Amino acid sequence: MSKNRKVTKTIQIGDRVIGGGNPILIQSMTNTRTEDVKATVAQILRLQNAGCEIVRCTVPTMEAAKALSKIKKQVDIPVVADIHFDYRLAVAAIENGADKIRINPGNIGSKERVQAVVDAAAARGVPIRVGVNSGSLEKELVEKYHGVTAEGLVESALGQVKRIEDMGYDKLVISIKSSDVLMCVRAHELICEQTAYPLHVGITEAGTIISGNIKSSIGLGLILHQGIGDTIRVSLTGDPLEEIKSAKLILRTLGLRKGGIEVVSCPTCGRTKIDLIGLANQVENMVADIPLDLKVAVMGCVVNGPGEAKEADIGIAGGCGEGLLIRHGEVVKKLPEDALLPALREALLNWNEEPDRD
Repeated sequence: MSKNRKVTKTIQIGDRVIGGGNPILIQSMTNTRTEDVKATVAQILRLQNAGCEIVRCTVPTMEAAKALSKIKKQVDIPVVADIHFDYRLAVAAIENGADKIRINPGNIGSKERVQAVVDAAAARGVPIRVGVNSGSLEKELVEKYHGVTAEGLVESALGQVKRIEDMGYDKLVISIKSSDVLMCVRAHELICEQTAYPLHVGITEAGTIISGNIKSSIGLGLILHQGIGDTIRVSLTGDPLEEIKSAKLILRTLGLRKGGIEVVSCPTCGRTKIDLIGLANQVENMVADIPLDLKVAVMGCVVNGPGEAKEADIGIAGGCGEGLLIRHGEVVKKLPEDALLPALREALLNWNEEPDRD
């Protein structure tokens, strides 16, 4: 646990525990129709294999709520039901085995309807994630703060939390999200001083792979580096698997998670004589399933390659139609360009063995 990590209340979600200084868990969300059990299970298993630790599924229909019981039997990570507007869907999702539900009490309706959801959750010990987004901030708070602000988001979230606490339940997780990165950061700075509930952190509607990764990296980096956050999601418009890759890298870069191979590569320049861009991407994909805690360098030329790769555990440096396999800054062997990737993979798979040198 980081020495400056904010210690929050411990909450159990399925067989996982968040808060209380436990490791920050990675979440994602399926983009299949939850009613399609086969497709949803297949996507969850892919996410699970990539490193997803909690997954959220949308529940817009009663059929989707009932599908959760079948989905739960085929996956090994907690499943969160995402509910909007209809309290009956939340109750049905809980009854069908959801490990957590995500609601915005403000759009569920009357006190009696929210109470019905809370009673169902309490009966089974299912946590409720209270979610507030900048795009759906209550009109009176927008008017009070003369627009959508971090202060308004915090007041909204804490107001909804109190609403549920007053109904006798406190197994809660809070999320306050905005597509405005700095507003989101400020909101988390404010709320962590006012509550001990675990926080799910993310930049909502962050955008496509490029813009979403940049905005999420900045926002999550600023928040997590202050010791704030218990679960995270990198929201991207794309394949959910990309969210897991990015989340793992953010946590590793901040020193909040160890394990996995880190790939570093140099920018291209006029000396580059190989397909460095393609090679770097191939290496990143190739090492995804290798359970080592190493740094792998992919360098574009043999001029500076060995020196640049010195801080890496192993690397390859390209030349004109050929390249070098380098381990701990020393050249192991020279290889044709098309043999670099297989040689690197073989070296990683046999990492603990003495390498064959030229």
